[in-house]
Amino acid sequence: MNNTERHARLANLFLSAWNTHDVEQVVACYTPDVVYRDPNTRGEVTGADAMRRYLSKLFDGWRMHWALRAAPFALADEDGTAVLWRASFQRPGGSATVEVDGMDLVLLDGDLIKRNEVYFDRAAILPLMAS
Repeated sequence: MNNTERHARLANLFLSAWNTHDVEQVVACYTPDVVYRDPNTRGEVTGADAMRRYLSKLFDGWRMHWALRAAPFALADEDGTAVLWRASFQRPGGSATVEVDGMDLVLLDGDLIKRNEVYFDRAAILPLMAS
């Protein structure tokens, strides 16, 4: 399997885990010393225990679903990839849904993620945060 196929397989596994909203299934995608950042974090989330706390709070407040938009783009000098995705966001019990396009920058250690930086326009979900 070449790197493009491997990265696509891992991206699909990763997004599928996030779609379960199961904290332990998502944490299992990461190294114990993971460094994670997204527009909702205030700085980096470092380590599996911090990731568990962040995900518990995130999954309590949001219903989200991610889908791969394009084949992952391998990085030239490191085992990693850029993943383009489309996500839908909804508040639990709410009916309004917002779709957002974004990107993850993912650095790998074997088949686990050691660094994950998430990029999307957070302003798109602000109407859901007010409700």
